[in-house]
Amino acid sequence: MAESPDGKILTIYHRSRDAVMQYVYPVVSRRSGGVSVGINLNTNHACNWRCAYCQVPDLQRGSAPPVDLPLLAQELRDMLAQLMHGDFMQRRVPEQMRVVRDIAFSGDGEPTSAHEFADAIALVAQIRAEFGLNDTVAIRVISNGSLVDKSWVQDGLRVLAAQRDGELWFKMDSVTPAGLRRMNGTRMSSSRLQSNLRLAAGLCPTWIQTCVLAWDGKPPSSVEQESWLAAIAGLMDSGVRGVLLYGLARPSMQEAAPHLSALPVSWLEAYAEKIRALGLPVKVFA
Repeated sequence: MAESPDGKILTIYHRSRDAVMQYVYPVVSRRSGGVSVGINLNTNHACNWRCAYCQVPDLQRGSAPPVDLPLLAQELRDMLAQLMHGDFMQRRVPEQMRVVRDIAFSGDGEPTSAHEFADAIALVAQIRAEFGLNDTVAIRVISNGSLVDKSWVQDGLRVLAAQRDGELWFKMDSVTPAGLRRMNGTRMSSSRLQSNLRLAAGLCPTWIQTCVLAWDGKPPSSVEQESWLAAIAGLMDSGVRGVLLYGLARPSMQEAAPHLSALPVSWLEAYAEKIRALGLPVKVFA
C-alpha cells in the first residue's frame, strides 16, 4: 500500500496485494475526490485485456473466479463500519479527502467477467442502504465494456441502473486496431466495442473513460486522435453522459511501462476542448 511518511493512503495507491480483505479495499481516488471503496471480484489477478498502463502486477489472461458473496458482504460491512464509525479516516486518509464518495467495482481485472456480477451489485446496494448511504455514496462499475453483450452482464447493468447514482464507466482509449492492441492488449474490433457502448448506455447511466498518455515521449498520433473523435461524434445519440479524460498518474506494472509517461495538463485540457466542441461534457483528471 502506498503511503505518505505519516501513514496516510496516497492517490497513487490502487490496491494492495497484501490486503487483509479478499474482495474489499479502500483507495483515495482523484476521480471520485475522496475515498472509494473498491470491490475486487478478480482475486486471481486475471483480465481478458492487458492494458499497457495497468497497475496490477503479475496480471494474467482470464476471467474472475467464483465469488464468495457472503464473504464479500462481511468484508464490505466491516470496511464501511471502519470508515463511517471507526478511526480509519483519521489514521489513514489525508484530511481533505475524508469522505466516502463511492463503492466501485474495479480491482485486478474485468469485474463483469464474474458470473455473480448482478448478485454482487444487488448485495452492495443492500449494504449501502443498511449504512444509510443511498443519498451520498454512488455505486460505480469500471469496465472495459468487452462483455456487455453477455446476458449476465446486462442483468447486472439493469440492477445498477435501478440504484440511485448507479453508473458504468466504460473504457474507450482507442478505436483503431493498432491502438486497441497497443493500449489495451485486445484484438476486439472497434465496431463491437462501440456497439457494446451503445448497448450499455441504453441499459444504465454510462460515462466513457479514456486514458491518454505519451508513448516514447509522443502523444497519440493525429490518426488516433481523429479516429477517436470521429467515433465520439458518431456516439452522440447513444445516451452517454460524457467523457472522463485522464492521464497517467500511477506507475504501470506491465512490460510497456518504460515507454509510458504522462502528458502535460495543457495537452489534456486542449483535447478536452475538442470533445466539448462535439457537445459532450468532459471531466479531466491529470
